Amino acid sequence: MTSAQDKSTQAELLEQTRVLVESVVMRRIDADTALIESGLVDSVLAVEIALRVEVVFGARLPPTEIAEHLASVATLAGFIADNAPNPSSR
Repeated sequence: MTSAQDKSTQAELLEQTRVLVESVVMRRIDADTALIESGLVDSVLAVEIALRVEVVFGARLPPTEIAEHLASVATLAGFIADNAPNPSSR
């Protein structure tokens, strides 16, 4: 895969992840917006996001990871890229 293809795939995954999170929080957000600290996501929404990530991307995501390590949509997309069987095919 070339660098341009890598960037395209990363951008596509980031957009898919942003749309997924927005469907849970019911508002538009920036990929770098802090989810927990900004009050956009609480523990109930973290569980919903984790469930949807598993259904859509096939990546198991403990909801506590969102609060502890996945501060934004961009970091969540990185987690999906590292843990999903094939994140770009969904």
